[in-house]
Amino acid sequence: MDKKVRVRFAPSPTGGLHIGGVRTALYNYLIAKKYNGSMILRIEDTDQTRYVEGAEEYIKEALEWIGIQLDESPWHGGEFAPYRQSERKALYKQYAEQLVKDGHAYYAFDTEEEWEKKRKELESAGVISPQYNSITRMQMKNSLTLSESEVNTKLAVGEPYVIRLKVPRKEDIRVHDLIRGWVTFHSSLLDDRVLLKSDGMPTYHLANVVDDYLMQISHVIRGEEWLPSAPIHVLLYKYLGWEKEMPQFAHLPLILNPDGNGKLSKRYADQLGFPVFPLQWKSPEKDEVMKGYREEGYFPEAMVNFLVLLGWNAGTEQEIFSMQELIEAFSIERIGKAGTKFDINKAKWFNQQYLKAKPNEELAKLFIEDLKKQNITLSQEKAEKVVSILKDRVTFVKDFLQEGSYLFYAPQTFDQQVASKKWNQQVVEVLTAYKNQLKNLTALLDASNAKDILHQVTDSLGIKFGSVMQGVRLAITGVGAGADLMEIIAFLGIEEVSKRIDYAIKTLKIA
Repeated sequence: MDKKVRVRFAPSPTGGLHIGGVRTALYNYLIAKKYNGSMILRIEDTDQTRYVEGAEEYIKEALEWIGIQLDESPWHGGEFAPYRQSERKALYKQYAEQLVKDGHAYYAFDTEEEWEKKRKELESAGVISPQYNSITRMQMKNSLTLSESEVNTKLAVGEPYVIRLKVPRKEDIRVHDLIRGWVTFHSSLLDDRVLLKSDGMPTYHLANVVDDYLMQISHVIRGEEWLPSAPIHVLLYKYLGWEKEMPQFAHLPLILNPDGNGKLSKRYADQLGFPVFPLQWKSPEKDEVMKGYREEGYFPEAMVNFLVLLGWNAGTEQEIFSMQELIEAFSIERIGKAGTKFDINKAKWFNQQYLKAKPNEELAKLFIEDLKKQNITLSQEKAEKVVSILKDRVTFVKDFLQEGSYLFYAPQTFDQQVASKKWNQQVVEVLTAYKNQLKNLTALLDASNAKDILHQVTDSLGIKFGSVMQGVRLAITGVGAGADLMEIIAFLGIEEVSKRIDYAIKTLKIA
């Protein structure tokens, strides 16, 4: 690319960061790193009425968790600071006024009530979904319909106004999108967007364009929902004389609900029991705590891998990518146009793959921390043994305790379905002899000699090894299936195994 790559992620601090926003940030980050460019974070807080306390800190923490390193932001500073739009307020008015001066925008003095009254009149006259546009503007109270002296008087006395973009009446506006190619909008379908509000704050459209220009943004990579705004932004670049510096646009496909109907929503996710936020979000407005992927036990690198494939593919069979591999492989050209269904089971699969790939020592440390929440103390050595036994059977670190509860607690009850089919006199005979043989063992008990001894017992009794295995497992774990039984026996030790055998023989009745 000829121009230095500078991309930005520009969230609004209005609540928890949606997982779709995390994907947008991730795509921007990958492009920046691929071309040795810069990743900028800009807080778009022009709508102060929607500002939520704590949201900005949440955004920062969420991006750090997912592994996105920012080059410029409100927290890191940078050459183009400040990076909060509320701190750049003085910048925007001069550009809005310049647009008015050049005839590309105008002062509108109408109140909301006056426009609502006009809108209803137009609807009564048969106009469908009337907008404040090139036709209706001439019926309203603005600097296009008032005399110059009237306008100056209103400005002098401080009468409230907004500045609106003067959208041409009949013009094709073409937007080049790196994902969709050329997209054409007819100006008659656009309204005269407000650029500067009556409180002096810019709207998204003006602030977005001015900041992208001043911050020398080379690529605007954002969600598909912003595509209808793109022609407004193209007009602003043109009218401000910045066409040559206009960034390249890429509007990302939607992340859809699992059934493919509509954009992924919190309501739908709640019904199916999965989060839409990267981290747990505590809403100060609703006094509500919403689940996050971090707290649910997902590894950030698994979420990166999962999210990047929601709309992009490498064109190969490879599914597992490190961040560095993604940086090298990623390209806007391989982002699809169609929305992608959110599949939580695929997210779980990725987490499972990353868990399996982690060293037992690392997983054991995470497991020990998880056990502390349950007031369970376990040595590093023991934790590593649990991990090695259960690693292939779990999806999250928290599953080690749930999946392997029998490693910590002797069974008090037994799977009756298994007991009715597999608990018999032969099993009792084998277990009794096995217990005695274990007590005579002089070597250190391990999975290998635990299995050898059980084979010796079944051979001496003339009983097939496979016919009693489920019964033996039932006695020791309380269930009929699970991890390698010999590894479990070795982990528990001779004394604990003997106690469990005695309890099972005493408790379970032969049908």
